[in-house]
Amino acid sequence: MSLKGKTIFITGASRGIGREIALRCARDGANIVLAAKTVEPHPRLAGTIHSVAQEVEAAGGRALPQQVDVRDENAVRAAVEKSVAAFGGIDILVNNASAIMLTGTLQTPMKRFDLMFGVNVRGTFACSQACIPHLMKAGNPHILNLSPPLSIDAKWFKNHTAYTMSKYGMSMCTLGMSAELVEHGIAVNSLWPRTTIATAAIEVNFPAAILSASRKPAIMADAAYAIFNRDSRRHTGKFYVDEAVLREEGATNFEHYAVTPGARLYSDLFLE
Repeated sequence: MSLKGKTIFITGASRGIGREIALRCARDGANIVLAAKTVEPHPRLAGTIHSVAQEVEAAGGRALPQQVDVRDENAVRAAVEKSVAAFGGIDILVNNASAIMLTGTLQTPMKRFDLMFGVNVRGTFACSQACIPHLMKAGNPHILNLSPPLSIDAKWFKNHTAYTMSKYGMSMCTLGMSAELVEHGIAVNSLWPRTTIATAAIEVNFPAAILSASRKPAIMADAAYAIFNRDSRRHTGKFYVDEAVLREEGATNFEHYAVTPGARLYSDLFLE
């Protein structure tokens, strides 16, 4: 398996899971487009598109950092065209950028509602729309949405209806586009973690005990890498879970992914 010479367009790539996927692909010598908003260091959150670009280059890849707000279709299209000009095409799109607010209906300001739908749903759709014409020309093209399996069980909605709707909107892109694009050989899949992942989103939105009971972002990167190397014409329309993907690849020991080895892990939202 190798992604050498492949071009991967990753949204939200300045930190967390997006950064980790970028670095995993870079180790093969891939071209990595780092599409994210952060260009100046955040006072509490590490990582910018430029710092990750340096890490990508150090890992053996080629980096193209681009400041992009995925809600802006003109910015998205410009970023895609610059990527194609730089690297000759796009092989893989990772819709990783996401906004979260785990609040009930009365506690969710409409500004935050719009942010979640703008980033999660509109951003995923806009980036997919801009990349598809180029993915049609690729040898083994993939779109990977970081979103959960679909379920209409009310328990996944009742405490944070707006957030759930927005993440399921990403998953509905997987459902619809996978069927729409199958004739073009473009795989469209979702990937979700079995456990919470130690990212800024978990640190901000969950108690500290949950952060320590999480896994590192590397497990999501390794699962994404495995998916990218699968035949796009045979593996599409799937709602993958990270651990299950790696078990299919032969992995049996996941302890090295744990933030706190030996600790009881905390299951992520949307999974039984």
